[in-house]
Amino acid sequence: MSVRYRDYLDVGPKEFDAVVVGSGLAGSIVARELAERAGARVLVIEKRPRIGGNLADEVNDAGILVHCYGPHVFHTSNERVRDYVKRFSRWRPYEHRVLANWYGTYLPVPFNRTSLEIAFGHDHSRELFSRMVDAFGAGAEVTVSELLAQHDPDLKEVADFVYRNVFSYYSEKQWGIPASQVDDRIIGRVPVRLSNDDRYFTDSFQGIPAHGYTAFFESLLDHENISVCLGMEAENAFELVFASRDAHAPLSAIKVKDRVFEGPIVYTGPLDELFLSRFGRLPYRSLDFAFETFERERVLPCGTVNFTVTEDYTRMTEFTWLTGQAAQRTTVVREYPRAYEDAYTQVPCYPIINDANLAHYEEYRSFTATLPNFYPVGRLAEYRYYDMDKVVERALALADRLCDR
Repeated sequence: MSVRYRDYLDVGPKEFDAVVVGSGLAGSIVARELAERAGARVLVIEKRPRIGGNLADEVNDAGILVHCYGPHVFHTSNERVRDYVKRFSRWRPYEHRVLANWYGTYLPVPFNRTSLEIAFGHDHSRELFSRMVDAFGAGAEVTVSELLAQHDPDLKEVADFVYRNVFSYYSEKQWGIPASQVDDRIIGRVPVRLSNDDRYFTDSFQGIPAHGYTAFFESLLDHENISVCLGMEAENAFELVFASRDAHAPLSAIKVKDRVFEGPIVYTGPLDELFLSRFGRLPYRSLDFAFETFERERVLPCGTVNFTVTEDYTRMTEFTWLTGQAAQRTTVVREYPRAYEDAYTQVPCYPIINDANLAHYEEYRSFTATLPNFYPVGRLAEYRYYDMDKVVERALALADRLCDR
């Protein structure tokens, strides 16, 4: 079998029991579970011309398998999540390593004992590391914010260095605001490690689908009960029925194919776009990707190099490190963060998390709160900064609820 692609106009109004908007990780998993466990006929609506969301990959003209929307390394310590994704692909073990280009010198990221020695020299770094262990314990992981809050001058020396040379400029490029305004929930995602562990992730399962993410999604959506309609936006497929004409009136129903649809509607896209940004856009950061192929086997010393003190792009990734592909040429991608302003030409990558934006999101969420068959799930629909394994976990939890019903 293979993915059943259909033209949306050819789908009859009684040919499906559930609608899933988006064929990324969350949408594809819920679609598969509803089709397989509940026997539901699932209609997947995808606005892009391909499946897989931001995880889509492809072989470029140079014959190199590249991730179309930046590098993605799957990692988890959740056994159910691990076992689930292994059902649909063989996985290549891969532990991601990242270096920061500090004026031409490479520092491991997250900042660790090796980074400390490179930055401060052998003798002084031993003194600083000892002070950090006394304060936090051997093997601990601490945030930049925690270090900056210390009064010990040795700890502040380390904190100031990390903030200035690893975090500050990179974050300003990534988020488009001064580093001092970046929310602590984001700052805490990349710790300082009191060890020599130079892996970017420390989960027990880490890897890349052996045949690529697109092949993984083809396997995931390969079910006789699933139909996929590409190039179709939810705003065009849905007729929203509001409880009244009031600007804040909640939805009372959603019509699909000219009938009130009472089956589950699983929505994984930006929630504000479903309502045509009635209260203004939810802020996201987007990325411009600049791909370049070189006629040699390797360009970078590891999978990804972050540019934390120079350049106007944030990082560069070389895909053959991730995929293990052997070739006489290689492709890299540079990432240039941008404000997300155009849904037709840009990709929403990162919700900008702060209290004001979360309150803004809740304005849109309130439209659907009283609609019993509408389920937002995933990074965009929930306006949360989830790692991939957390998306799988949440999608499976939602599928459990729906299938139990």
